[in-house]
Amino acid sequence: MTINMVADHAKWPKVNDAIFGLSAKAKEAINQYGRENVIDSTLGALADDDGNLICMDSVYSVLKELPNSEIAAYAQVAGQPDFLNAVIDTCFKNYKPDAFIKAVATPGGTGSVKHAINNYTNPGDSILVSDWFWSPYVTISEEIGRKVSNYELFNDKNEFNIVSFKENFESLLNKQKRLVTIINTPANNPTGYSLSDEEWDMVLDIAKENAKNPENRIVIFVDVAYIDFAGVDLERRKFFTKFSNLPENILIVVGFSMSKGYTMYGLRSGAAIGISSNEEIAEEFYYSCMHSNRANWSNGTRAAMSVMTHITKDPIKAKAYEEEKNKYKDMLRRRANAFVEASKEVCLEILPYRDGFFVSIPCDNANELSNKLIEENMFVVALKKGLRFAVCAVSEEKCKLAPAIIKKVMDENK
Repeated sequence: MTINMVADHAKWPKVNDAIFGLSAKAKEAINQYGRENVIDSTLGALADDDGNLICMDSVYSVLKELPNSEIAAYAQVAGQPDFLNAVIDTCFKNYKPDAFIKAVATPGGTGSVKHAINNYTNPGDSILVSDWFWSPYVTISEEIGRKVSNYELFNDKNEFNIVSFKENFESLLNKQKRLVTIINTPANNPTGYSLSDEEWDMVLDIAKENAKNPENRIVIFVDVAYIDFAGVDLERRKFFTKFSNLPENILIVVGFSMSKGYTMYGLRSGAAIGISSNEEIAEEFYYSCMHSNRANWSNGTRAAMSVMTHITKDPIKAKAYEEEKNKYKDMLRRRANAFVEASKEVCLEILPYRDGFFVSIPCDNANELSNKLIEENMFVVALKKGLRFAVCAVSEEKCKLAPAIIKKVMDENK
């Protein structure tokens, strides 16, 4: 008889990460058939046309200039003060809300998600996310005894489904009296959808209406992991000003990440940024998250914090960084446009794409289709409601070819 040593709350299915497993199969195919004959659309990281991970020279040159002591030293538990100031300036740019704002360093955007769910819900509560979502939201919630409820991201006109959002938002809030809802925008993973400024107005109108009940506690977590690769210039940051002067029982938490915008995926650096019209609530946010830092990972990666600080303070370094980032941003846009246009040509249905690393194809038999596409040497991630194609990792030429292959396989397996 096999005994169980792990505690009941820590028992989980024996499964490996599906995306990284599929990526390993793609690498095997590349070794066997040659990179030119394989379309590897698995990982959400920027790759060049040869499939090599893009690592910005303007970022890593700064990292390599740091003295060993600055790389090796502990960071403060809440994060280095100059880093926290840089994070706020970098995140909001010209669109800083008129509010009290506090930031706490986290290991990537993931740490900020953990803090928001853990510190602003009670055990057994449900958080609210769309039905097209980043799966670790569920992993993080379940790990700490929370549940996840979904609203439909799109209506039958492929527009943001504000009706479904409102129904589910109010249902959970009326039951729990506190609610964390995660909105992954701009450049939603996995759809590439970004809420418009008008859609943000509708979301905030619902929040404000429900905030009239002083017993309600509303936390809107905005996951902006992909914001640096969204929109033209700073247009996708304009919505930040809408977080000014909100009712004090509405807290906005922005999950900022250095993984995408700085190509520092493995250095695990980011921040949770709290926005409130009430200074005491902003202070409460700061000390709550700082305590959680100490309890979970103690402190963050000092070197990554220093890189952002040095780039932000030095006009020459900042200019080099912006120019290099914009080069890759333009590359990503060309790839996405190629995929979207090719999808139209072959009548492949895709979800509304506005920005970012991914395009999604709705279907009922995603696992079956993903396996069939492997036979075509195409590797596409299967989700509950469809397929996720990572334009960030695939050349423009292959982005033009992929929709026809996907359409053919879908038609053959109806």
